[in-house]
Amino acid sequence: MTDDIVPKLLEDLKKEFLSKYKANKKIPKLLENKNHANAYLYAQEVGDILAEVFDSKLSASILPEGKMFFNIAERILNETLGNNHKLVTEYAVELQTALNKEAGIGLKPKTNKINQDRIDGLVNRLSTEDNFDEVKWILKDPVANFSRSVIDEFIMTNADFHAKAGLKPKITRYVIGKCCKWCEEIAGTYDYPVDRIIYARHENCDCVVEYHPKDGRGIQNSHTKGWR
Repeated sequence: MTDDIVPKLLEDLKKEFLSKYKANKKIPKLLENKNHANAYLYAQEVGDILAEVFDSKLSASILPEGKMFFNIAERILNETLGNNHKLVTEYAVELQTALNKEAGIGLKPKTNKINQDRIDGLVNRLSTEDNFDEVKWILKDPVANFSRSVIDEFIMTNADFHAKAGLKPKITRYVIGKCCKWCEEIAGTYDYPVDRIIYARHENCDCVVEYHPKDGRGIQNSHTKGWR
């Protein structure tokens, strides 16, 4: 009977992630100065750390038959990406809370459930390859993209929540540095509701999506406290 390698493997992955997270010199500055651009940078750092941990701790040589079997991939990715989702969501909640307060809006931020479909897609892709090393790249850029997507989905949810509360959200997407033609074409400021393509991103995309509640507050009814 083959021993279950997942408990010890998860312990090693968590320990290594925590060590690298605490040693990262960029993270304290990003936590201290919260804004949308830094939210994406924080998500990128968290994603990159996990990708580095995967790269150093996971290989065909430590896996049964050199393969990332479904039951192994499922437990490892749900646990580790779940932690990334938690960290990035906590950052986003604190940022949105501050923005709501600044705008004089007494609404608590809405949080998102983890994108299980995205994780399942990674699990399925990893487990279909007979040699893990042939598909190891999936735990690099896609992991960082997963972390950044948490911010995108959070903004989408809260803009929708505010719109239903009577506000008139405006969503801004802008590029960072030199970017591709596709990103340049969809950059801009849009009145809500917006096409979901505004939140879309390709691999290694550094575009920033912002939602500032004060940009679309409208007029508040002094009696009902509703917005129009």
